[in-house]
Amino acid sequence: MDTQGLYLTTRERKILQQSLHADLRSEWRRRIEIMLLADTGKTQTQICKAVGCSQETARYWIMMLQIGQAHKWNDSSIGRPKVVSDEYVNRLKVLVCQSPRDYGYSNGRWTAQWLRTQLAQEFDIQVSNYHITRLLKSMGLSMRKLSSSTLNHF
Repeated sequence: MDTQGLYLTTRERKILQQSLHADLRSEWRRRIEIMLLADTGKTQTQICKAVGCSQETARYWIMMLQIGQAHKWNDSSIGRPKVVSDEYVNRLKVLVCQSPRDYGYSNGRWTAQWLRTQLAQEFDIQVSNYHITRLLKSMGLSMRKLSSSTLNHF
């Protein structure tokens, strides 16, 4: 029978070990490995060397282990939170196919500033002009291409 670690019960450890066998994102795998190593008494420095993580990451997941929250290894999001939703992007697609004059703008061509302003009014989400440009680029468009002939093919 498996002996109990410093923080995890035998059952908790078994669940984490089984989770390692699944097809996991590398960040989630690292979280589990950190907690399993900490449970065996490894120091933060030893864990960082073994897993290849930062001191901050190791410290956070060791603390989660210590407060009994090891089961939350896949609850926390990874990376920067997504600001815009799919609905936002879809609305951007619709807007670029319409005239800015329909929305009270003076010019017949959209600018990143006007798209950003219109979407901010509709979604109460503030993004930069650069982000609008990046979203358009991900759709295969650019501010230069926003002409009626391009949009008819969109």
